[in-house]
Amino acid sequence: MTDDTTLPDYRPCVGIMIINPQGLIWMGRRTDAPKDPEGRGAWWQMPQGGIDPGEESETAAFRELHEETAIPASSVRLLGRTEGWLTYELPSAIQGRAWKGRYRGQKQVWFAMRFNGSDQEINLDPPPGQSHKREFDEWAWVPLPEISERVVSFKREVYIAVAEQLGSFAKPA
Repeated sequence: MTDDTTLPDYRPCVGIMIINPQGLIWMGRRTDAPKDPEGRGAWWQMPQGGIDPGEESETAAFRELHEETAIPASSVRLLGRTEGWLTYELPSAIQGRAWKGRYRGQKQVWFAMRFNGSDQEINLDPPPGQSHKREFDEWAWVPLPEISERVVSFKREVYIAVAEQLGSFAKPA
């Protein structure tokens, strides 16, 4: 067992709960799931990603949304955010491999956004000219209770907290 004081810090990150007019949540199936250090499985997640140094969390949320789904800021409306940081730790077996061993897990701020665009706007290929890798190979609109069932097990508590804090926005517009 490793003493917590020797573990790396948490990676600052944002997550986005995209809610369509029917009150369903956007989730993508991760492309790297079969060989990912997080473990084998068909893991799904909502868009999320790191906050760049000096970047505001809301700015990071809109950037990550566009990088991972191609949804432009003009097609969403910010509804709310979680209070404080939600954290998860990587399983000890992969702490030294994920993110090159720099982080013990992630601390995240989550944003709820209402999608008012068209499903045709969603494109899983990274925007041209970006080095961002494709995160998802498939996507779906899912009911709120399913989000924590689809995510990798060590992120489940964060998804439950996101549903508790932002779930009131997941209703038909």
